[in-house]
Parts: sequence; C-alpha cells; structure tokens
Amino acid sequence: MSIVTKRCGVKFTPPSIVLIYETKETGRVRKRVIPVRNFSQYSDCSRAAERLKHHIRHGPYLEMVPLAQLERLHVVLRDHLRGLSLEQSLAALKGPDPDEEDLNKLGDEELARRKEQMDELFQRNRRRKSDPDFVYDLEVEFPEEDKRETCSWDEDQSDDEF
Repeated sequence: MSIVTKRCGVKFTPPSIVLIYETKETGRVRKRVIPVRNFSQYSDCSRAAERLKHHIRHGPYLEMVPLAQLERLHVVLRDHLRGLSLEQSLAALKGPDPDEEDLNKLGDEELARRKEQMDELFQRNRRRKSDPDFVYDLEVEFPEEDKRETCSWDEDQSDDEF
C-alpha cells in the first residue's frame, strides 16, 4: 500500500496521533487515529515515538513521517498531561534563537538532537549537480550593513607588525 502523508496532529482525549493521508492507488484522502498507549507525563518522548514508528500495525502509515516530527507530537502530548496549554508547549518546542544559543552548555542528548536538526536543514537546502536549479558558480551580493562585527584579536596587532 502506497501512502502519501498530508498532515499529522495530536488528539488530547484520548491521547492519540492523528494522521491525514492519501492512498496512491485510489487517490482518496483518509484519516487514521493512532492511540498512544502506556504514555504518561514522565515518559521518554523519543523512545515512545520510535516505538510507535516501528509498530507492526501503525508502522506502514508512519513510514513517511519523520521521527523528529513524531517526537514533537509526543512532547505536546506529554506537556498536556503535565498541565501546560498548547501555546505554552509550542513556545517551549520552538526554543531560543539558534544564533544566540550557547551549544556548549547543552547536554549530550540535546546537543545530538540539535546537530541532527542542523544536518536535516543542511540536506534540505543542499544543491546537487543533478538538481534542475543547480548553478555551478553562484555569486551572491550580500547587503553591507553600517555596523560590522569586530573581534578583540582584530584590534591587537596587524599582520604587518610581525
């Protein structure tokens, strides 16, 4: 059975993952509600998402859904069980500004998750020679801002003084 995933979401009562998909054979859009069993406010969301993705019955439907997306849906369910609203949970998932975040202060699991997200973004934006919009020698003009970043080592000594 060939399935094209359209949307994923959560249902709070009972805790479930809702999947909207289209079958390639018939072209019909269908909805599947997948119950999340044995899940509490103390559950590990990554393990629960992995277990659900590899489930015998639901696995074929979740094959095209990225594991990171399933993890985020489980985090929303867990936050709801902890008493947080949907807006609070989504704001926490968004996290801090990646340009201002210090990755040195993160734990090993969180750092691995962030690296995985960066790698996924890189692969999505990557251009290969086989892509139709590939340009070999692409030149981009960046707007010059009035203020340039300076570093302390730029001010100490110049290369001419050595």
